[in-house]
Amino acid sequence: MPARPDPRTGLPVVAMVGGGQLARMTHQAAVALGQSLRVLSTGPDESAALVAADVRLGDHRDLDALLALADGATVVTFDHEHVPTGHLRALEAAGHRVAPGPDALVHAQDKLVLRRALAAAGEPQPAWAPVSSAGEVTAFGDRHGWPVVLKTPRGGYDGKGVFVVDDAAAATELLERHGTLLAEERVPLVRELAAVVARSPFGQVAVWPVVETVQRDGVCVEVVAPAPGLDEEVATAAQELAVRVADRVGVVGVLAVELFQTADGVLVNELAMRPHNSGHWTIEGSRTSQFEQHLRAVLDYPLGTTTMTAPVVVMANVLGGAASAEGWTGPGLDERVHHLMAHWPDVKLHWYGKGQRPGRKLGHVTALGSDLAAVRARAAAAARYLADGEIDPAFAFDDPEH
Repeated sequence: MPARPDPRTGLPVVAMVGGGQLARMTHQAAVALGQSLRVLSTGPDESAALVAADVRLGDHRDLDALLALADGATVVTFDHEHVPTGHLRALEAAGHRVAPGPDALVHAQDKLVLRRALAAAGEPQPAWAPVSSAGEVTAFGDRHGWPVVLKTPRGGYDGKGVFVVDDAAAATELLERHGTLLAEERVPLVRELAAVVARSPFGQVAVWPVVETVQRDGVCVEVVAPAPGLDEEVATAAQELAVRVADRVGVVGVLAVELFQTADGVLVNELAMRPHNSGHWTIEGSRTSQFEQHLRAVLDYPLGTTTMTAPVVVMANVLGGAASAEGWTGPGLDERVHHLMAHWPDVKLHWYGKGQRPGRKLGHVTALGSDLAAVRARAAAAARYLADGEIDPAFAFDDPEH
């Protein structure tokens, strides 16, 4: 059925595949714009399904569920990249607008497709090769150094599907299990960065400052905006690289370009074509959040300014810790939220409404200010308290920014 406005609002309907925290925060941005966000959720207890009014239950691998979601919507977009590419082409063939489209999204879905596209464009990236045998892993390691990083071309995220091997024998079982893998050199990192850009259907772009992302066990635990001490030329080069990639693959919406910073510059690690963890800080820290910007882009509205609202912004993820473990007898969630707000009244909390378990990404906190060390300390301490139920004794109440 052709796209039609929501009869209650007279405004377009955006349909988002996925009911996780990204859809939940996109819904929050949609409310301010008067939009109706329709969500495809696997169950009624997913993050976005708990708050959105228009929830369709179904699986992103089910084409009929996707067609029902798209029925009457202005555009279909995503809070994850796991929709089969063939299903996206079927949506387009049925007359539905998909943003980003399958030709773009496949670069975030398939790491080998991305590597080949970057190579064709001459963009900086680690040395890489597809490998399907122990001999090919050996040849790659002997040429580019050991250990070797092996990645599943599809399906990996938050450290999943990424393996570091010291020899070909260690790769054999992985190859038997996964078939062809992507081999990459282990880059001598200075740190990890991210450049987040939004692009409209007709090529308008907006970029946020380059941020530093701090990883632990393959999961992002902290984002610092702007990246501390980053040379202005390197920052500009990273933003320009993100814009070139967005233009080359034809992204519509938000694109996060995850980067390795080395002594010689930056290398592209991976892409995410949706709002991304590295952009959560923009909710309080930018005049236009990544979630609002994504909606603007997929609806082809003019993009908003990305000016920061404070000199320093730090986002810390709340990962399930001691307070999520079975048998926890400390303060409950409501009590921890109460104490967090009393202890750090300037820190903003975003709780995702997920069931708690150790290691799970349950929410995030954001702190703003002008002193990097002080802002970082507040964000980290607040996140630790929510996760573990203990006030950091090192936190200074006489902090001038508190």
